[in-house]
Amino acid sequence: MLSFKQLLPTALGSTLLLSSSLLFLLACQNLPQQKLRSALPAQALQGFAQRSNAKNFPNVPVPPQNPLTQAKVELGFRLFFEPRLSANNQMSCATCHDPQRGFSNGEANAAGVTGQRGHRNVPTIYTTAWYKTQFWDGRAGSLEEQALGPIENPIEMNEKLENVVRKLGEVPYYRSKFQQTFGTTITPQGIAQALASFERALSQKPTPYDRYIDGDMSALTPSQERGMIIFGRQAHCATCHKGLQSTDNKFHNLGVGMNQPKPDLGRFEVTRLAEDTGAFRTPSLRNIALTGPYMHDGSLRSLEAVIEFYAQGGIPNPYLSNEMNPLNLSGEDKADLLAFLTALTAGDNLKEIASLPGVQLPGERLSPALLSLR
Repeated sequence: MLSFKQLLPTALGSTLLLSSSLLFLLACQNLPQQKLRSALPAQALQGFAQRSNAKNFPNVPVPPQNPLTQAKVELGFRLFFEPRLSANNQMSCATCHDPQRGFSNGEANAAGVTGQRGHRNVPTIYTTAWYKTQFWDGRAGSLEEQALGPIENPIEMNEKLENVVRKLGEVPYYRSKFQQTFGTTITPQGIAQALASFERALSQKPTPYDRYIDGDMSALTPSQERGMIIFGRQAHCATCHKGLQSTDNKFHNLGVGMNQPKPDLGRFEVTRLAEDTGAFRTPSLRNIALTGPYMHDGSLRSLEAVIEFYAQGGIPNPYLSNEMNPLNLSGEDKADLLAFLTALTAGDNLKEIASLPGVQLPGERLSPALLSLR
């Protein structure tokens, strides 16, 4: 069983792979495709040597008021799968953020405890620690703030925080764990801090693309290699999907939904700035093949549809991002780009988190749902 000291570097290090990987991809934009394979090994291995030096790894962003600890991660894991957070005691965070679906839900949107559906797609929680703001429109300034939003949202969990505190207080584990972790009784602040800590510790393992950049030339197929170059050069995907979590942490109008009678105005509803009209956050591409449907409204059912949408230059409207232009992609180009996106898929460390010793009290019997994760 991995200790938290063993687990956390794994959680941080594997997530960090994409940052330098995409920087390297951008450096390769001007390489002729036939020279790519011969040029990669030395440069890729040099980058790996730099990344392997622990002092060069930036720390996961953690607010000073909520230091990351093993106890918080253990508690946050339990809370993430806890249906008592909802009004009907049947919906947990994992109901919509399903681990089997890349921590999304496989639907365009999600139904809350009353059956009412939201109008936005369920985003994955991979690498959320590096987002500067949370939600599609960035209305929450931290993971802690985001964590409590769905609980009280009337079309999601529809529960009062005081009721959540009362219900959790009926469970010996939570009474004991909050006292151990925070030195207090159960509080909304503690709930938020624990859930945020779990999300910060959750990490994707190295993908085929990560392994390729680290020098394993067999990790990508020839089609995926070509797609990597198209991603960075011809299609200009890396202009926005860049950095540690393959996002620029900005908001862009792609035209999605802007042809509807009452379009979702996105970031504008937060900032009231005209240039933010219809703009939504650039999402991470980690495990993108698992998290469809796509776009902020879940209107595109497949990655093929997403690629076609970008190839056409989005949907024209007065606020369309300057980055959106028709792409000259052949059928083979599109197939290669799709192949590359599937190379960003890998498992995560959820089972390692679930197996930490403080996830249950001595002698406590976990629910079958939690036992299945161990």
